[in-house]
Amino acid sequence: MSDPVRVAVVGAGAIARTCHLPALRSMAGAVEIVALCDVDLAAACRLADEWNIPRDYVGIDQLLAEESPDLVIVSTPPSAHREPVTAALDAGAWVWCEKPPALSLAEYDDIALHERAGGPYVSYVFQHRFGSAARRLRELIAAGTLGSPLVALCNTLWYRPHGYFEVPWRGRWDTEGGGPTMGHGIHQIDLMLSLLGDWTEVTAVAATLDRRTDTEDVSFAIVRFESGAIASVTNSLLSPRETSSLRFDFTHATVEVEHLYGYNNANWRWTPSASADPVAAAAWQPTEDVASSHTAQLRQLLDSYRRGERPEASGADGRRVLEFVAGLYQSAFEGRPVRRSELDSSNPFYRSMAGGSPAEFTDLLKLTKGEAHVQH
Repeated sequence: MSDPVRVAVVGAGAIARTCHLPALRSMAGAVEIVALCDVDLAAACRLADEWNIPRDYVGIDQLLAEESPDLVIVSTPPSAHREPVTAALDAGAWVWCEKPPALSLAEYDDIALHERAGGPYVSYVFQHRFGSAARRLRELIAAGTLGSPLVALCNTLWYRPHGYFEVPWRGRWDTEGGGPTMGHGIHQIDLMLSLLGDWTEVTAVAATLDRRTDTEDVSFAIVRFESGAIASVTNSLLSPRETSSLRFDFTHATVEVEHLYGYNNANWRWTPSASADPVAAAAWQPTEDVASSHTAQLRQLLDSYRRGERPEASGADGRRVLEFVAGLYQSAFEGRPVRRSELDSSNPFYRSMAGGSPAEFTDLLKLTKGEAHVQH
């Protein structure tokens, strides 16, 4: 048996405690948690004691120098992703970083320059694509078993009260990179894109209807794909009955999932068309039941690490959803369809999710509800 992968965790907040550390513990023997780091040393010490992690640090540089971890998990707020990710890559460690990957496409591409062929690589937390039902659906789409993808719905309807935005870094373009589109719906959007492939054009609206935030609290989009499929995408933090749902209509089937923060096979429904072969349709569903989770993605990441191969949700595969969010925001700001091909380095939305004028975008989002359009 190979030696365990030596792992360090950066960030001692709720996401480390509730998601990353339980995922690591479930793989006892395959991984060894060697250290934890946080700018709040007292918080790092408390969490390290709680999880029996032998050493805690206040600085990433000291941790890397003294521990030489194989894998670094970054579970910090969005504006604190870049520094520990690039430091870890430069030190030769692989990285698994929380969403959103970066605050802009420019930042994402700059981070990617620190990777090397064969590793280290940085992968991003998009756990919903790793459940067994999603993986089975991806196989069926690739094989053409369900026919052509035609129509899709992608909804993230969540609820966050006013107090949620009192955390200083939330709801700001410079520290969170956006609102529910960037920080919440990005999970369902990534799952949709991982199944339907590359998008070509997005037409969107966004608004700040009720929350005290500089970013949007709701967005809607219509998306065209290279395959010809068309999807609608809704992101909201104003929805008291919370749900996350996706629906895919193919030539021979409708496949749906509804959950909140994670699913298993029971959350999925597979409906063959009247013309589908019922015997063949009975074989569509997955034979194993792996829930979408940090654990499921970590298992795949460790397999890629051992093989020295770029993992899923990394490189161009991890960038696609960030590119989509940038296109959605540009469409909402400029009031027109935006093609994917427009999002090159000359585009202001390449450098910032709010384009060249975050203040102007914020003012646009907060227009009175009765206004139907904006003069540019």
